[in-house]
Amino acid sequence: MVKTALFVRLEAKPGREQEVESFLMAGLPLVEQEPATIAWFALKIAPSVYGIFDAFPDDAGRQAHLSGKVAEALMARAPELLENSPEIMNIDVLAAKLPW
Repeated sequence: MVKTALFVRLEAKPGREQEVESFLMAGLPLVEQEPATIAWFALKIAPSVYGIFDAFPDDAGRQAHLSGKVAEALMARAPELLENSPEIMNIDVLAAKLPW
């Protein structure tokens, strides 16, 4: 059951949009190795605005993800690719429908 989630808002620096998209797509294999990450989405919200939405069974899963390889890589590349630091929002899931 999904009880917690994260939404991360990212704004690419001008001219870095494709690099942000490539970075996000490259994160999928890393996230697939995280057993507590139930769902993970890399999103394009506007031409230079991106997001990540992921869901977890509990806060321990969320914290494990925040300490994982994707988060580490994002923080390392953020100054190079993003206008501002990633905006990370903790979310409590009230209801969810998943295909599995």
